[in-house]
Amino acid sequence: MIRVKICGITNQEDALIAAEAGADFLGFIFYPPSPRAVTPARAASIVAAVRRAAPHVRCVGVFVQPSPDAVEDVMRQVGLDAAQLHGATLQTVQALDRRAYLAVKAWDDTAQAAAACPADDLPQVLLDAAHPTLWGGTGLRADEHLAQALARAFRLLLAGGLTPENVAEVVQRVQPWGVDVASGVELAPGRKDPARVRAFVQAAKQWM
Repeated sequence: MIRVKICGITNQEDALIAAEAGADFLGFIFYPPSPRAVTPARAASIVAAVRRAAPHVRCVGVFVQPSPDAVEDVMRQVGLDAAQLHGATLQTVQALDRRAYLAVKAWDDTAQAAAACPADDLPQVLLDAAHPTLWGGTGLRADEHLAQALARAFRLLLAGGLTPENVAEVVQRVQPWGVDVASGVELAPGRKDPARVRAFVQAAKQWM
């Protein structure tokens, strides 16, 4: 069964639409330079609404080069289920007691991801497109050959340039554990397009 993560959630309306559409994970970005960033207080309000309406949906915090204490603090404030870590050390991931997984952009980074040992209901690694200055949300496609190799070895959550128009074909070729989308279902950064969210989930999950 393909899992779907709708990332860059900034408001309650988008969160509930994504949950109703069949998303398995919602992503909240705690990286202030991102146009999709949210504060812990705002995220906590959204997560509380998701818990009432769709308690099965997992809520994930997205962090860049964080310390374990900072991640723990936000997870506690917001009530998050897991953390997605960009530019983090293995020690940071392991300090979070199987509630975190690493985001990578190259094969050389996956050894740490394998050692992180997240819980069985989380991805082992997220693959995103490489970019010289941005951590994610670029709309660029990830390396598909690398994605195929990672999907054979790990519970791979594939991100990078996915849209309702291409996700079914990518899933068929790569066969990842799950897919992750932000910009591909937006009206503008941080604001989702309900029709595109629903179309993305439907297209991805036809390969269940």
